[in-house]
Amino acid sequence: MHTEVIRLYEGRDDVTLTAYVVSDSPEMTNGVKRPAVLICPGGAYINCSDREGEPVALRFASMGYHAFVLRYSTYTKGAFGFPDLSKEILPNELCQHPKPMLDIGKAFLTIRQHAKEWLVDVDRIAVCGFSAGAHNCAMYSTFWHTPIFAEVYGEKPEVFRPAAAILGYTLSDYLFMKETKGAMNAMDKMLFELSNTALLGTSNPSEEQLNAVSPALHVSKHNPPTFLWATAADSLVPVQHSIRMAHALADQKVPFEIHVFEEGAHGLSIATQASAGSKAQINADAAKWVGLADTWLLKRMELPLPEKTEFEESLEMA
Repeated sequence: MHTEVIRLYEGRDDVTLTAYVVSDSPEMTNGVKRPAVLICPGGAYINCSDREGEPVALRFASMGYHAFVLRYSTYTKGAFGFPDLSKEILPNELCQHPKPMLDIGKAFLTIRQHAKEWLVDVDRIAVCGFSAGAHNCAMYSTFWHTPIFAEVYGEKPEVFRPAAAILGYTLSDYLFMKETKGAMNAMDKMLFELSNTALLGTSNPSEEQLNAVSPALHVSKHNPPTFLWATAADSLVPVQHSIRMAHALADQKVPFEIHVFEEGAHGLSIATQASAGSKAQINADAAKWVGLADTWLLKRMELPLPEKTEFEESLEMA
């Protein structure tokens, strides 16, 4: 495997694309281009979680896909942790909407630039995100075809088209989130307000601002096939967000699959010890989402392998 970290913007160390490129082999793909999965970790738009980065990339690589982890624009500029909540939280224009979504477009262009070297099938790049990263992927999946990407990067819309989307415990409707804010505990409410400041520049955004970043309210026929998973016990981002996204996809007749596991807290990642910082982040039932997503992806991103190798055919003829 070839690994490499690429800075997406000159003069910025915080927005990076980490490549996990599966090595070519004459015994396996032998020069055939592989599909890829672009991963956006969560972190409330405040930071990007390590737990939802490399462990996820390695799982997709083990399935036969090139994997890429995007550390998009966040409030702490790539630093781990959260700002001092005892002090006034000032807006940071570098991470405000639509910047994180545009970072995904930049990542797509970067992968395309290296596609020949890395043997990437650029027509089959899926996005995969968790929590805020899933929201970012949902936004990208909903708006990739709109003029904003072409205007910023000077490229045709088709180069930004995602082949599929995998959304883990996504936030999809900020207006609904505002309605349920009253039921949050004090800590979750503070985190939500901080996340609003990071993404929208204010802890109390207008309904117009909230609507603009609610992908479930803007789904169209341009959305790619989508795999959703969440837990019914998630107290931070209610499962209704995944259900609302599924409902919107169904209304537009966009292919989708949804799995809701009964137990499990927010932020499970792959839900095994490979991505866990505590035993509470391990859940055997929720961990099944990886295998389910693998089966689902094979329907649209299967490797173009021959039925038999030349060696196998020669053995049969002997």
